[in-house]
Amino acid sequence: MPRFAYAAIDTSGTTIEGTEKADTVGDLRERLLGKNLYPVKIAEKRSAFNIELTSTKVKKKELMHFTRQLAVFVKAGIPITEALDIIGDETSDVALQRTIISMVEDLRNGGTLSDAARKHPEAFPTYYMGILQSAEMTGKLDETLQSLAGYLERELETRSKVVGALSYPGVVMVLAVFTVAVLAGYVLPQFKPLFAELHADLPLPTRMLLFAGDLFTVLWYIPMSVGLSVTGLLFWLFRTDSGRPIKDKLVLKIPIIKGIVEYSILERFCRILGAMVKAGVPLPDGLRTTTESTNNLVFRTRLEAAQVIMVEGGGFARPLADTGLFPAAAKQMFKVGEETGTLDQQLEVASLYFDRELESRIKKFTAMFEPIMIVIVGVIVGFVALALVSAMYGVLGNMKNQT
Repeated sequence: MPRFAYAAIDTSGTTIEGTEKADTVGDLRERLLGKNLYPVKIAEKRSAFNIELTSTKVKKKELMHFTRQLAVFVKAGIPITEALDIIGDETSDVALQRTIISMVEDLRNGGTLSDAARKHPEAFPTYYMGILQSAEMTGKLDETLQSLAGYLERELETRSKVVGALSYPGVVMVLAVFTVAVLAGYVLPQFKPLFAELHADLPLPTRMLLFAGDLFTVLWYIPMSVGLSVTGLLFWLFRTDSGRPIKDKLVLKIPIIKGIVEYSILERFCRILGAMVKAGVPLPDGLRTTTESTNNLVFRTRLEAAQVIMVEGGGFARPLADTGLFPAAAKQMFKVGEETGTLDQQLEVASLYFDRELESRIKKFTAMFEPIMIVIVGVIVGFVALALVSAMYGVLGNMKNQT
């Protein structure tokens, strides 16, 4: 059970500090209120030997629920600190709970909601804080929070579609490799002594399969070395600053995958920028924040160049069109939005357009991949069956020749 340090005010106005064990912050708060103590600060107390095992990063799903709940409380007229206390007591996410506790303390010390959120980049993306700050200035906090929650929900749905489409091929390939490893590494070697005893002249498919079995048993260090090398290469491509540019260029050259990656990035770009413009964020600031949140370096580099041209007075639609990243339909939407002053609406329409295209490309990818994988798995299983059957015929033929 965790231990919490607290500061509370009693009925006479005296500040009382102490530590108590409790399951959650909410449990301790109720306990203190039951003793006629009004808590003003509660923080988890850790010993020097207490190792942190929980994640410090707030999940997007938890952030979406937090934003939606806060929007409801603000619309109902509940003070933000009280709303945050309620949300913090109810949430089961430890990282979000700690973030809320820190934010409440900052708010009670005179800070604003956006300033309190800015201290927690592990919970709030850069664009989130920019939209929040503009909402406080315009007085549309509840509407903006509701829009943010809707955006986060759509982003989660888009990410789920992309991950689902890309994970299916991986699962099938792993199962295929596992099947071959079991057949070649365990099943076929059981017949190896029989083949040796009968001095059978084994056909090429059988010899190939037996060699594959030796790779997983006798020569196990070869596939292990290859596996470690591939793992190291993937780590370098996805986790290092020198590898990410190469990875970002490669994914944009793979057929089918290229379209999925491009449209997911463009959908996110239009969605974030549209939300920021709608919240009243200045367009240059919104474009800078949106560009920084783009996770592909190829896209980010071109968008940064467009941002420089826009700041120098080159407008909005033309610099984006010159990047070569957007299709003709999106370019026309940007132009209409810039000329009519409805850029936020046009960006939202563009994001819906990219979302539909993304879903269509994902369906096309899965529809194309399923028969390809069936053929590949069929070829692998057929090759194994051919190796086994041809070996048996070789053994029978050898026995006939001996008789």
